[in-house]
Amino acid sequence: MTLSSSTFKKLRNIAGKAYCSDAKEDLVCYGYDATAINFLPDAIVFPERTSQVASILRLADRDRFHVIPRGSGSGMTGGSLPINGGVVVIMTRFNRILKIDTDNLVAHVEPGVITGHFHRAVEKEGLFYPPDPASSEFCTLGGNMAECAGGPSAVKYGVTRDYVLGLEVVLPTGEIIKTGVKTAKGVVGYDLTRLFIGSEGTLGIITRMILRLLPLPKEIRTMTAVFDVIDKAAETVSEIIRRSIIPRTIEFMDNASIRCAEDQLKIGLPVEAQAMLLIDVDGTADETDRAVTELKELCISQGAKRVKVAENKEEAANLWKARKAVSPALFKYGPDKINEDIVVPRSKIPEMVKKIDALRTETGLTMASFGHAGDGNIHFNIMLDKKDKTQLKKAEAAVEELFDYTLKLGGTISGEHGIGITKAPYMGKEIGPVELDLMKKIKKVFDPKGILNPGKIFQS
Repeated sequence: MTLSSSTFKKLRNIAGKAYCSDAKEDLVCYGYDATAINFLPDAIVFPERTSQVASILRLADRDRFHVIPRGSGSGMTGGSLPINGGVVVIMTRFNRILKIDTDNLVAHVEPGVITGHFHRAVEKEGLFYPPDPASSEFCTLGGNMAECAGGPSAVKYGVTRDYVLGLEVVLPTGEIIKTGVKTAKGVVGYDLTRLFIGSEGTLGIITRMILRLLPLPKEIRTMTAVFDVIDKAAETVSEIIRRSIIPRTIEFMDNASIRCAEDQLKIGLPVEAQAMLLIDVDGTADETDRAVTELKELCISQGAKRVKVAENKEEAANLWKARKAVSPALFKYGPDKINEDIVVPRSKIPEMVKKIDALRTETGLTMASFGHAGDGNIHFNIMLDKKDKTQLKKAEAAVEELFDYTLKLGGTISGEHGIGITKAPYMGKEIGPVELDLMKKIKKVFDPKGILNPGKIFQS
């Protein structure tokens, strides 16, 4: 599928000359994402209205070119890459919060809204939107929908799909549909809303969403627990859940992650520690006081060397700033990164941490692990120079071994990063042939001509 000059002129007529380009210097800016893999699109376009998105997709259906939806390009698996060329449809002009309904605890928003901006907007109304990926200061709500993003608060509050009531979506044929409801309940027909969440832009382009909100917790308390033995930190996470204590967050950082964050921020993190847990609790003042006391006693009984409760909001904010800085800071260990986000049952976290430590010893590669241990989601990183073929071969073998072990423990190979192109070769390890075939048939029903975001999730 190629883009002719006449088709490009039609695109410009749809979006306006200022919002459509085929100049190479513009194209290169939208041919990569957080994977640092590059593919050059044939054109880029910035629509602002649903009718424009529909016109673009009708044109694609008629003139046969690929369309790749994109938010901020913060994806970790290549989901927004134009791997076969085509037109990248950048949704950042859909950046309006249309309504925050404080009576019914819902918000009507567009997909280009930055997640962190949305958090602050609803908090001003005394409300709370729990999904909080580490990239919240620059990722978009639409991208969160595409990947079913989670974040630290998922341990208590769930992930993106748990907060989406309804959608407006443009199908690959250019048809506009509305799914779901505006109410707390609704079971009329198939749940098309959930089908779109996590579909990585392969079934339709979301142009509007209705999101469920919660009352803002009255208080949040933050604490850290430092461990000399990494296994004890992992076992503590399991014990917290076993005791039926559900904090707002339980984040895990190994020594490499701690040292990276401290090197970047200089806030006094315990660089000598083998592991650190970052824990938030929320609720009323009495509830948070009680939870902090209980967690402090538990962590010490499990072998924590030191437990510290943040004295104020600034100290707590610095700790979270450190946690969110880990991923980019890891590049001090090497020019390239392989970043996986496996999930295991929470009781299996100690076994997974031991496996990662064994892989580090066996391969001699630089590895760092951190993430949302409260829901079993560990971000496993290998830092390397991909030009070194020996390193690369070892790293790829380690990833495959990690995935196999994850599945053996009853886990999944992707918790919140999706499949995109980087995990597509491993889909068959987790999903059976009958289920894969059914998914491909669903894609075919929605996108009979293979127009929308081709080559993602499925290898063929």
